[in-house]
Amino acid sequence: MATTLDWYGCATFRLRTGGLTIFLDAYIDRAANAAGPGLVADDVTDADWILVGHSHFDHLYGAERIVANTGATMVGSYESVRVMEQAGVSLDRMICVAGGETVDLGSGVRVSVLPSQHSCVWSHTQMDQPDHVCIGDLGVTWQEQQERFAELMSYLANEVDPATSEHIGASSLGHSDRGDGGALVYLIEGPDGSVLFQDTSGHWSGVMGELRPDVAILAAAGRGNIDGEPIQGSLAQFIGRQADLLRPRTVILGHHDNWLPGFSVPTDTSSIAAELARVAPRTQLLEPGYMEATEILP
Repeated sequence: MATTLDWYGCATFRLRTGGLTIFLDAYIDRAANAAGPGLVADDVTDADWILVGHSHFDHLYGAERIVANTGATMVGSYESVRVMEQAGVSLDRMICVAGGETVDLGSGVRVSVLPSQHSCVWSHTQMDQPDHVCIGDLGVTWQEQQERFAELMSYLANEVDPATSEHIGASSLGHSDRGDGGALVYLIEGPDGSVLFQDTSGHWSGVMGELRPDVAILAAAGRGNIDGEPIQGSLAQFIGRQADLLRPRTVILGHHDNWLPGFSVPTDTSSIAAELARVAPRTQLLEPGYMEATEILP
């Protein structure tokens, strides 16, 4: 049985491998003004596992309903587990991880949890296209980052379509002041091969350089974070650097649709494709649409 992938929009995917149904993130609901697959988390009736990359609403919101509807077990950071427990999810349906753990999902599928970095979301308001070059912002302290993040939240509350700000408020589950909880990446290894899942544009070079997945799902949004500092270049160059480190056969992009108008943008992926062709010519860029059950491993 082949390994297939469905994209639910934003950074959420459904991976089917080894007879298991594994959700990668859980955010499916959309603001009224946003593109998406036309589904909500309540529509999910089949899931064995949910792997959550970090605790922001656009990755975690919906996991509470998927767990309730399917009996799935969620794997996530201690902050993700705290938020879900507050939302009514029983602790026995969740596994807390911080990076360094290996979880046996059954049916010959295992997942290694690795520490990662969140994109430098504090460095911008609305996102730019991936060919936009950004420089500077090096050495910005935690306090300065928090001040800039507060400016971003003010922008989202007061300067965008009300449908966007209302959706943020409804989906935050009361945890927006607690941060991302520590970003994670997952290396899923099954009978057909291996899949890396990254849900935000950041990494530790020493971690990423040691991995060799067959398929890499890479976030394509915001300003890349390399070892705690923003990339001095473009998002397309950041994704190219990751592909050069990982050397996967296939790259699939996530987080690149216009999931939150006023903050996200409808991403033109042509510059990413060109950069991948330049730095990783043996890597195929696969760009599935919503809910296409794309075969990614034979």
